[in-house]
Amino acid sequence: MRRFGGFEEARLREWLGRFSDLRIGVLGDFFLDKYLDVDPGLQEISVETGKPAHQVVRVRHSPGAAGTVVCNLSALGVGVIEAIGFTGDDGEAYDLRKDLTALRCSTRHLHVVPNRMTPTYTKPRDAGDPTLQGEHSRYDHKNREPLPEEVVRRIAQSVDYLLPTLDALVVLDQVGEEDCGVVTAEMRHFLTERAAIWPSVVFWVDSRRRIRRFHGLIAKCNQHELLGRAPMDEAAEPPWQTLLPALHDLREANAAPVVVTLGAAGMLVSDPEPTWVPGVPVPGPVDPTGAGDSATAAAVAALACGASLPEAALLGNLAASITVRQLATTGTARLEELAPSLELWRASQAGG
Repeated sequence: MRRFGGFEEARLREWLGRFSDLRIGVLGDFFLDKYLDVDPGLQEISVETGKPAHQVVRVRHSPGAAGTVVCNLSALGVGVIEAIGFTGDDGEAYDLRKDLTALRCSTRHLHVVPNRMTPTYTKPRDAGDPTLQGEHSRYDHKNREPLPEEVVRRIAQSVDYLLPTLDALVVLDQVGEEDCGVVTAEMRHFLTERAAIWPSVVFWVDSRRRIRRFHGLIAKCNQHELLGRAPMDEAAEPPWQTLLPALHDLREANAAPVVVTLGAAGMLVSDPEPTWVPGVPVPGPVDPTGAGDSATAAAVAALACGASLPEAALLGNLAASITVRQLATTGTARLEELAPSLELWRASQAGG
């Protein structure tokens, strides 16, 4: 395994200058992140039940899951962003589509399926407390019935329609329940075929539970997913002697490059050879929510501009180091923030 030595700021600025010319599709499960800001000082007791009645003083919402990738692509200035998937025909769909449109993302291929819910993460939290301690229990709205085959076919037709125009296609497989989200077994097979037909398009997949079921797409996972473990099951970070054989095995099975996020330690990539790309040191409190999606957006945009996989991984690290410093929200990294983060990274490498 080698350690990546980085790149000059001029190369970074060359890529950033090309982001506005890119056309990137995002296929997958589009959630609505709905934040309920609660004022604890206004709490009442329900006359009917005697239980606390929490008082919401503000409602905020933004695209989540695949929508988080869109948020980051938009913040990076990507020129054309296409959302590919479905929503229900409900109020959450209205909010989600409005938010995506505000991000300059087309929703023309986000199909309306009246008998499905728009997946939603409802997140109550104490107003004025930006720390993780301010979060209440989350309420999830998800579809737990398989996605109808007719809807899968409509989504596949959208992919075929868009592929001749795209530089990259990001696939986000968020829903854990089998075949209940956009990325069904049928869709995985379809994507493998299309990746072989369109070698000029960057195909990138991020799947929480099924990363080993994809073939021919750049596979992104975290170190615990690489080992088939739940993060909460492992107190210690896996050692290199465990990660490297697993990286090799997944690379062989996938027949395409693999990118593994290592938290604060950065990323491990399989190509052109196993390479460690160190992370950016971040002082103070951090919130990892959305860091992986910001890394995906930056890395995919860099690959679409011709960057190597280690170069793209470093750009992903830079973006993630920016978003983790944004507490109590799903953060994004902006173009102008990347160069200072590169300088911080270079200084840390010189000091190490």
